[in-house]
This record gives sequence, C-alpha cells and structure tokens, in this order.
Amino acid sequence: MAAPRLRGGLIQVEFSDDELCRRIAERDANAFELMVDRHQARAYRLAFSILGNEADASDVSQDAFVRLYEAAGRFDGRARFSTWFYRILVNLCIDHQRRNRWWKRLLPLAGPGDNPDEPAFDPPSDEAGPEGDAMLSQSVRRLRPALAQLSPQQRAAVLLQTQEGFTSREIAAVLNCSENTARVHVHRGIAQLRKLMRND
Repeated sequence: MAAPRLRGGLIQVEFSDDELCRRIAERDANAFELMVDRHQARAYRLAFSILGNEADASDVSQDAFVRLYEAAGRFDGRARFSTWFYRILVNLCIDHQRRNRWWKRLLPLAGPGDNPDEPAFDPPSDEAGPEGDAMLSQSVRRLRPALAQLSPQQRAAVLLQTQEGFTSREIAAVLNCSENTARVHVHRGIAQLRKLMRND
C-alpha cells in the first residue's frame, strides 16, 4: 500500500516494494527507477562483499536489476520483496564466482572510495576512541582474507546475517535451501572465520 509523506509542503505518495514490483511488472519505468534508487546501494554493497571487486559488483548488481525488471511479474508476495530480490542477486554472484575462479584472490571488502583500513560493515554509532578504532581496523584486515576462504554459500549466509540483518528463514529463501541448512551455513562460516583468525 502507498503511504503518504509530507515533503516541502507537498504530499507525496511512497509506494511499498511490493506495489513498485507490481507496477514494474506492468512496465512502469518510474516505478523501476524508484526501486533502483531504493535498493541500489545495498545491492552493490552486498555484491561487493561477496565478489570483492568493484567492477564485478557493479556489473552483477546492475544485472540483478535487469533480472528484476524481467521477472517482476513472477514475484508472488509470499516472501518479502527484499528476500526475493537478494536471492536473485546472490545467485548471480555465485554464478559469477563459478565462472571466474579467480574470485578467491584476497581483495578488500570496502566500497569504492572507502578507506581500506575502515570496516566494510556499518560502524556502531558510539565512538570507540583511537584504541578501539585501531583494534577494529586490525580485526577487519584479518577478516577480509578469512572471508575469501569460505564457500560461496557460507560467505553469502554470513554476510546476509551480519550486514543485512536477515533471519535464517530469509537467508534460506535467498540461498534456496532449508532454514536448517541456512543456519548451518552461518554457523560453519562463523566457526571457520574464528578458526582462520585464531591461526592468523
């Protein structure tokens, strides 16, 4: 349902993702632009976290929006729109990795223009001070190569949970597996990260 919002004295209608997707299925170009604006940054960030390469992340996230445009009529609303869309995106990332085995090289998780010494995940709002910042930067530097050693499914599951806040059920929908398998991917991925970072 559309929710009215007041901006600059004018009432503007803000559509839900489900409504925008329905309009995209009817080939509404404005709805597609709104959907891209709404999800582009998150889609790129997730693709970059999985692929570790700016150009690939840009290509794959753009391809995900093309797939969204083509498949919008098949969205049935049984899952949240974001779960459905990120399933498309993660599958494209995994397909890209399978085609390009060089993805395993160790690349930073930061986005374009980001300081590579800063964490790829959103930092907490409370400032930790210089010592806390130094410890966090050191941990992130050690985390990047460890993430690169996880299987594509484990990496995607861990990133969906930690970066995007997805539940096990949502991760299962994205990865097209059972909820139990999604929990196993997250558990094993985190256990492997801890082991790799201890041995570093």
